[in-house]
Amino acid sequence: MNVPDDLLYTESHEWIKREGDNIRVGITDHAQAELTDVVYVEPPKKDRQVNAKEAIAVVESVKAASDIYAPVKGTVVEGNKELDANPALINTDPFGKGWIFVLKIDNPDDLKSLKDAAAYKKQIG
Repeated sequence: MNVPDDLLYTESHEWIKREGDNIRVGITDHAQAELTDVVYVEPPKKDRQVNAKEAIAVVESVKAASDIYAPVKGTVVEGNKELDANPALINTDPFGKGWIFVLKIDNPDDLKSLKDAAAYKKQIG
């Protein structure tokens, strides 16, 4: 499984890339492999305010529908519109074009509660 060292991770298999006051969020390679073929993604609406661990988006595969959670408290800046036409980007490029949303974080210190790559690798075995 691919687990990039420069990202942060959640217990629920979201990855987080810091971009100034914003974070870009998607699901990990491990999560997309578990879901198998992604057929639909419902990213969050712009300007939606969310709390940490709140369900914010949905990813549906041929196997199941899974909620995607906000890693920290913040406001949605954008959802990935490319996923409307090509939800399989989650499978083919989970850490690149398969991102799901961008969140403006309320408190950067909240990121300290997330896992680094080593801790996430330990979680998934």
